[in-house]
Amino acid sequence: MSRRLAALALAAALAAGYSAAQPPKAAEKAPPESYPVHPDTQPQDGVPKGTLTKQPEWKSQIFPNTVRDWWVYVPAQYKADGPPACVMVFQDGGGYINAPCSVPVVFDNLIHKGAMPVTVGVFVNPGHDMSLPRGRNASNRSFEYDTLSDQYARFLLDEILPAAEKQAHVKLRTDPASRAIGGRSSGGICAWTVAWEKPDQFGKVWSAIGSFTNIRGGDRYPGMIRKEPKKPIRICFQDGDHDLDNQAGNWWLANLQMEKALAFKGYDNKFIPGHGGHSNRHEAAVLPDALTWLWRDYRAEGAK
Repeated sequence: MSRRLAALALAAALAAGYSAAQPPKAAEKAPPESYPVHPDTQPQDGVPKGTLTKQPEWKSQIFPNTVRDWWVYVPAQYKADGPPACVMVFQDGGGYINAPCSVPVVFDNLIHKGAMPVTVGVFVNPGHDMSLPRGRNASNRSFEYDTLSDQYARFLLDEILPAAEKQAHVKLRTDPASRAIGGRSSGGICAWTVAWEKPDQFGKVWSAIGSFTNIRGGDRYPGMIRKEPKKPIRICFQDGDHDLDNQAGNWWLANLQMEKALAFKGYDNKFIPGHGGHSNRHEAAVLPDALTWLWRDYRAEGAK
């Protein structure tokens, strides 16, 4: 190569931001996540505490050969001889019971101060193959949560919610304005899928670090939202710009695509951006405000 060509090549490299002495920077790591503790995530004096009860293991017919743990929270304000309660379902339910993201504590505080209605919480873990020892390989989680179909919605409507009423001795409202569903990661996209498939049954969605990526085709949702008729769904969701980036997609960009599609179609939505990675730390800090926003101006369908 001539000196002139060599000089041109070096100049081009420098213009592109490279030099022989300085190789390209490695991918930026997620910063340490530290958030103020939200007071409504902490037990408070004078606030009545609801009851959380683990239910007998559930063997599903809709997801054959699976067994799962699940819990039901009944707020202290619920009265057996009163009106039916609202209900909110959480995927990966065991992960929403304890700190830093204890939904029963948040519900206690928000219901007490009138930021949300009297609401029963249903916490459902993913199923496990009964023929295999419990563990990652036996989990039915991705199939249940990431699949774009009405199967999981039917599982909740036909199996879990009727069982919750019977076993926890509660009456639940059936109008979509009184039913919410939430989850994180694959549980977050699952929450959206349930409402998308059954908007006449679930009208409110919470999604944290939602996996709207190509695990099982979830990256199609922004296009589907833009093209299909608007559905009566309210969604609040959260993600951080250091979330996962792998062969299934970029979680941050996927959530941004969801935000833009929802806004384009005129959905009642709120996106809470952050700088964290694929964890529940940011979710724990914003969940009380997210639930307050979801249940704002609540009025039961058909109520006078």
